[in-house]
Amino acid sequence: MKPGDIEAPARAENSSIGIGHQNEACRPVHEILSLVGDKWSVLVVGLLGEGTMRFNEIRRAVDGISQKMLTTTLRNLEREGFVTRTIYPTIPPRVEYELTDLGRELLVPVKALAEWVTANRERIEAARARFDRQQQA
Repeated sequence: MKPGDIEAPARAENSSIGIGHQNEACRPVHEILSLVGDKWSVLVVGLLGEGTMRFNEIRRAVDGISQKMLTTTLRNLEREGFVTRTIYPTIPPRVEYELTDLGRELLVPVKALAEWVTANRERIEAARARFDRQQQA
């Protein structure tokens, strides 16, 4: 056997955090993380965790989000089963958004991640500053 012939050990089908390494196993995880991992979805899910809200309430609470992006985010969250939209037949129509049971379950890791970021923010900023100094040297 030559040095270039060494085979890497076979990977376990699942890593320690339960994410499969095979393409088919990774696809659904990647799709959902892409949806719920974007900054707008995380913020909207967090807000709706406080209770039912109307579109403009969400828009005012999420600094910097455009009407189009909020509409897209809410539609995606609704499609995936995290949010429900209720339309009341008033003039003008009143539309309210709230988390589904699945959305409330999603709120658990979202809150945990937010708490982790808050607890480690200074360490992250220090690491960035250290990296930037090293890159400039």
